[in-house]
Amino acid sequence: MNEIQLEKVDFEPGKSFKLFSPRLRNTFLWHYHPEFELVYVEADAGIRHVGTHISTYTQSDLVFIGGNLPHLNFDYRLRSDYHQIVIQLRTDFLGTAVGLAPEFSLISKLFKAAEYGIAFSGETKRIVAQKLKELSSLSSLDQLLQLINIFQRLACSTETETLNDNLNSKNFILKDKIRMGAIYEYIDANYHKKPDVNVVAQKVNLTTPAFCRYFKRQNNMTFTEFVNQYRVERAKNLLMQNHNVSETCYAIGFDSISYFNKLFKQITGENPSDFRRSRYAGISQS
Repeated sequence: MNEIQLEKVDFEPGKSFKLFSPRLRNTFLWHYHPEFELVYVEADAGIRHVGTHISTYTQSDLVFIGGNLPHLNFDYRLRSDYHQIVIQLRTDFLGTAVGLAPEFSLISKLFKAAEYGIAFSGETKRIVAQKLKELSSLSSLDQLLQLINIFQRLACSTETETLNDNLNSKNFILKDKIRMGAIYEYIDANYHKKPDVNVVAQKVNLTTPAFCRYFKRQNNMTFTEFVNQYRVERAKNLLMQNHNVSETCYAIGFDSISYFNKLFKQITGENPSDFRRSRYAGISQS
C-alpha cells in the first residue's frame, strides 16, 4: 500500500534555501516536508492538488505552501514543454527575525497563512515570476535579498486564493498517511475507469460503509463527489489543450455527453464548450 512520502530536503552548506527546477511529470509524487515551498510553473494547463484542494491552472501557477502541507508535484502529467522554479526554505529561515522584527510583520502573517496553501494571480504572479527567473544569476546574498523582496510583495498582494479552509484535513492526512496516499493514487489512476468505492475500501482495509464515513470526514464530500470533481478538473485540463468536448468526455470516463455537460456546468458554472472557447482563446492570444 502506498503512502504520502516525506520528502527529505537537502541544502547546500551555507544556504538557507534551495533553488531548483524539478522535472517529474511522469511521477505521481504525493508528498510533504517541514520546509516552506514557493512553486512557480509555466505550462499550457496543469493540475493543482494541495491538501484536499484540487483545481486547474492555465499558462502558469504561483503557490506558496506551508510546512507539512501534503501536495502533488505541479508538473504531474504535463504533456507540453514546461518550466518550473521551486524554492524550499529551511525551517529556521531568517531565524527568529520573521517573528520578532516589525519590518517583517507582513511576511510573518504570510508564512502563517501559507499553512493553508496560497495561490497568487494577476500582476503579482507576473512580477514575482520575473524576479524568480532572475535568481539563478545572482550571488547568494543577493538571492536572499531578492527572496525577501518577493515575500514582501506576496505579503502585500490582494491577488490571492486560500486553497484550504482549515487545517483539520492536513492533520488528518498526516496522521493517516498510508490510507490517504493509497486513496489519492487509486483515484488518479482510475478516474477515467469509473473508480469503484468497494475496491478502494478494500485497498485500505475498511468496509465500504466505514470507508464512506472516513472519506467524507476527511474531504467534506462523498467519494463520488470527489471523483466527479477530479474528473472535471482533468476535463478542464484537456479542454484548455484544445481537445473537443466529446473527446474530453470519453477520455475522462463518461459515456454520456449530456451527463458530462450537466455535471461540468454544475461544478464550474459554465458548460464545457463555453469553457473551452474562452480558456483556449485566452491561451492562444497570450
